[in-house]
Amino acid sequence: MSNSADSPGTESSPDHRRGGLRPVRVLTVAVFALAGLLFFTSFNTAKGTNIRTDTSLLKLSDLIQERSRKNGGLDESNATLRNDVESLAAGDDGSTATEDAKVTALEKRAGTRKLKGEAITVTLNDAPPDATAKLPGYPEPQPDYLVIHQQDLQAVVNALWAGGAKGIKVMDQRLISTSAVRCVGNTLILQGRVYSPPYKITAVGDPEKLQKALAEAPAIQNYMVYVNVYGLGWKVTENGTVTLPGYSGTVDLHYAKPVG
Repeated sequence: MSNSADSPGTESSPDHRRGGLRPVRVLTVAVFALAGLLFFTSFNTAKGTNIRTDTSLLKLSDLIQERSRKNGGLDESNATLRNDVESLAAGDDGSTATEDAKVTALEKRAGTRKLKGEAITVTLNDAPPDATAKLPGYPEPQPDYLVIHQQDLQAVVNALWAGGAKGIKVMDQRLISTSAVRCVGNTLILQGRVYSPPYKITAVGDPEKLQKALAEAPAIQNYMVYVNVYGLGWKVTENGTVTLPGYSGTVDLHYAKPVG
């Protein structure tokens, strides 16, 4: 009787006895090798941190807010010291009454003195995140349509100056000739401090002329389209008599310097 291992029907082929690799097994090994390389690269990049979270962005946001609060405190300290210096200087500066009056007038124009008078306040705010077009013929909103932009704030400030404003306050800060209204993302950065909407702009002057200047400004007319169609916030109120604070920050000019 023949051994079953020697029968033609059960004898293994030479390739099978040598354990040759099939194409499927080669592909499997390659996939696992590639996965290992990806895991190693991800670990080396992350250096032990979770690269899928926004922790770094949150830390940056916290840092900006903390710096903004610090700048606010420094502004208050600076204002106190400035008042002390002015009080000491006024005690015996050798100037005449006419000269003192001229200096006071210049300080008012520069925005470093408090300003009292009739005022209006313009409030701008983002639209609801789920806003849709309210009027026919307009496209559904893009994300940029629903937020306040730098040019919107600048348009209001410029219109108020054109309407004869004697002084303007944005949020809680007085504007001066070197003030820059700038936005980064969805936040306002003004004189080293950070603000989020709603944004309030208060101007002292003739309320009727100020409102007329707002209505006639082309940039604001364009903004009003987005107010009516997508729900951007817009409110103008008359405040009666208010007192704007004097500018309390530094008046030093900063400019770029060449390297080397």
